[in-house]
Amino acid sequence: MDRTKQTVLEARIPSKQSQILGVQSQDGTAADAFTKAFLKNSFPQMKKQNIEEMIVQKAVVLEYNTPKKKKKEKMRKAKGLNAKERRQLKIFQIKPEHQKYKLFLPLHKLWKTYIVDLCNGLKPESNPQTIQQKLLKADFHGAVLTVVRSKCPSYVGLTGILVQELKHTFKIITKEDKLKVIPKRNSVFSVEIGAFVTHIYGSKFELRSSERSAKKFKVKGTIDL
Repeated sequence: MDRTKQTVLEARIPSKQSQILGVQSQDGTAADAFTKAFLKNSFPQMKKQNIEEMIVQKAVVLEYNTPKKKKKEKMRKAKGLNAKERRQLKIFQIKPEHQKYKLFLPLHKLWKTYIVDLCNGLKPESNPQTIQQKLLKADFHGAVLTVVRSKCPSYVGLTGILVQELKHTFKIITKEDKLKVIPKRNSVFSVEIGAFVTHIYGSKFELRSSERSAKKFKVKGTIDL
C-alpha cells in the first residue's frame, strides 16, 4: 500500500464526527467496541475469533450481498377448449332469436362481393377450371345454397343462407326462419353467383372451411364443382 494512502487511512476521526458516531477516541475502547459491533452487524454469520483477526489485520472487504434471483416461472400456454367443453358452452349453437333470415341478408350481400372479387369478376370468358380451383378453397358463409340431390328426399329443394359450416354439415337459415342442418355426404348443392350456377358435391367438402383453404386439391378429369 502506498505510504500516503496508509497515512490517510490511519488518520484520527475529527472530534465532531467522533461525537456523532459515539466514539471518544480512536485509540480508546469505545472505538474498538464500535468497530466490533459494526463488523458483527455486517457479518452476523462470522465467528467472534474471525472478527478479532480482521481487526488485527486491519483489512476488511465488505461484499455486496446480491439477492438470489427467483427462477422464472415457465409461461403456461393457454389451452383451447376441447370439443366436449365447446358443446357444453353451446358455442356453435345459434340462439332461436337469431334464427332470422333477414338478419343474414347483409352477410349474403358481403359474400357476393367477396366471391366476385375472388374470381376476378366472374367474366364469361373466365377459365372454368381456374374458377373451380378458387371455389374449392372459398368461404361459403353467406352463400345461398339449394339442395338439388340427396339420399334423403326430405332435404331436396331446401334453400337458405349458409350461416355455419362444420366438418360434416352445412347449417342454413331458410326464408321461413328455420334452421336446417344438412349433411354434406351424399348431398349435392347448387350456388347461384350472378349469372353463374355451380354445384357443390358435399362429399368433397368434408373439411372445415379453414382446412379447405389450405388443402391442395388434385386436378382431375371431372369437375367436382
